[in-house]
Amino acid sequence: MRTAAAPHFGPAGQTMLVTGATGFVGRRLVAALLADGQHVIALTRDAAKAQRVLGDTVRCIGSMAALPLGERVDVVVNLAGARILGPRWTPARQAVLRASRIGLTGQVVQWLAAAASKPRLLLSASAIGYYGVQRQDDPAALTESSPPQPVFMSQLCQEWEAAAGRAAQYGVQVACTRFGLVLGHGGALAPMLLPVRLGVGGRMGSGRQSLSWVHIDDLVHALAWLARRSVDVPVQGAWNLTAPECTTQLGFVRTAARLLHRPALLPTPAWPVRLLLGEQADLLLEGQRVMPRRLQDEGFAFRYPTVATALGALL
Repeated sequence: MRTAAAPHFGPAGQTMLVTGATGFVGRRLVAALLADGQHVIALTRDAAKAQRVLGDTVRCIGSMAALPLGERVDVVVNLAGARILGPRWTPARQAVLRASRIGLTGQVVQWLAAAASKPRLLLSASAIGYYGVQRQDDPAALTESSPPQPVFMSQLCQEWEAAAGRAAQYGVQVACTRFGLVLGHGGALAPMLLPVRLGVGGRMGSGRQSLSWVHIDDLVHALAWLARRSVDVPVQGAWNLTAPECTTQLGFVRTAARLLHRPALLPTPAWPVRLLLGEQADLLLEGQRVMPRRLQDEGFAFRYPTVATALGALL
């Protein structure tokens, strides 16, 4: 039964198609959808494995071709994408990242173009990498109207959003949700906290780089809020899914160290990180001060607005 504090996605009994359903965010989203009385179809590369992970109440399909064109889908939540932080961004790796995002999004849009009944809404994941790199001495807040940059991570997000945006020509609302660093039990938080737990945490590079983040619960609630609003109010366009408080990398480490009762004194120089990761190092050594302007203007209430409250709840 849904409680007052649980995410609410609109009328019960809607059919939600979720890509990337077995990922860190996807699993939390699917659980919230089921608790809210929604029907879930999961698009996944391995339907049998996804069935074991997600349970028998979720219908798992291995391709969009397995979904009949006469099937009614109310909302599509497009989360699929290969992990961005990992192997160096060689041309081959860039091709994998593009295919897992832009290619799959194209398949979803191709299906809904031919579908007899169009979904009301496409909630398509993107990332604050859209804004590229912001100078550490730049105090400006990046909002949904801020421009992209000619760097790979920005171009990847631009192409991803453009692929999703093609659904609008078929009468579907398209909301591109630009995720900040998602904090929760899973994802990137555990490896980020490991040096702190071991007592060897500290600044990375200068430590002044901005860190725009969001608690997993706030992210799922924001997706639910957009889905619910789309019944009556258009929600198309870009939405920054970040907390209203932006911290720095060193501020994040110091907060975690205080909560874990550990020191945070050992720095990591920038040069070995750049040597290991190349352009990808910008994700760790540079930052963006991204604000959830549209969510704030429309009255969305964050449960974890500060890094102290978020980490305090998670730790």
